Amino acid sequence: MTVTRRPCGADRAWVDAAIDKVEADANRSADTHLHVFPLPPEWGVDLYLKDESVHPTGSLKHRLARSLFLYSLCNGWIREGTTIVEASSGSTAVSEAYFASLLGLPFVAVMPRSTSPEKVALIERTGGSCHFVDEPGAIYEEAARLATSVGGHYMDQFTYSERATDWRGNNNIAESIFGQMTRERHPIPCWVVVGAGTGGTSATIGRYVRYRRLGTQLLVADPEGSAFYDGWTDENPAATACGSRIEGIGRPRVEPSFVPSVIDRMARVTDAASIAAMRHLHRVTGRRAGGSTGTNLWASLGLAAELRDAGVEGSIVTLICDGGDRYATTYYDDGWLFDQGIDIAPEMAVLDAFAETARLPGWN
Repeated sequence: MTVTRRPCGADRAWVDAAIDKVEADANRSADTHLHVFPLPPEWGVDLYLKDESVHPTGSLKHRLARSLFLYSLCNGWIREGTTIVEASSGSTAVSEAYFASLLGLPFVAVMPRSTSPEKVALIERTGGSCHFVDEPGAIYEEAARLATSVGGHYMDQFTYSERATDWRGNNNIAESIFGQMTRERHPIPCWVVVGAGTGGTSATIGRYVRYRRLGTQLLVADPEGSAFYDGWTDENPAATACGSRIEGIGRPRVEPSFVPSVIDRMARVTDAASIAAMRHLHRVTGRRAGGSTGTNLWASLGLAAELRDAGVEGSIVTLICDGGDRYATTYYDDGWLFDQGIDIAPEMAVLDAFAETARLPGWN
């Protein structure tokens, strides 16, 4: 629930100063890098990874948090002293805690108890606090209840992410990707591959390529346990699932910000494939990323194999969503994988042979 009043006088002056601070953060943050993933040059297929882990808060969600704060400030939903409450599996809460601290506002993250301890520590280090629930699907109602009880503002990323970002441009992630691709040998990507947590990133990119009349297609890679894939395939916005073990993407329900009509294709990626691809990225590039990046990479390599098999040259762009340090005790821990019953050895073997075989069996 949002508590509002018409800002005037001192309130309006505080809001003006708050917007200045949020926009100053954007000026300080240089655009993120676009890395080349090594594929055999004779394939004629280039794969790029846009590294969103270099944002001040270490993930793609820094863009979303900035947009959500600006949206809420300009709507009059946040004023001096407002407690910010968010439902999050981790990275959005880390980024929102940063912006709340920047504005001197209290912040509470409502999150599943299974959230990695590294993310919890990042939130608390920024001055935020964490409120845990046992069932991932309970975070929405609990966040709304908590915001009401303290007279605060429930940011509600799952509803507002697709509308808080200016999808026409304004240095959004889509404009940044296509701007950085202009001097590459295949400047207009055949595919952009992203995951979906709120659906805001896929909505922004899908709308942008239509607005700019580009030939790029959008693939959303969805981890096992997520409702998005079934919701898109069956055209059922009421689809539900058990929830994803890949933090940051995949949801137990189809979120309001998920816009299926701008997506050209979806792929379901197993947890083993996501984690194997995440580790493979580190092995071949030295870049340590999280599980959602692995989900993206597995689907991107599958598309690369398809293009290679069809004799089509072109480029693919995907995202490094966040850094691997947040998952040292989970996805990078063999003991954790064993306890979870996840065996990545078969997928690792496929990835190790990929450059020679150009095959990724059963990738979609």
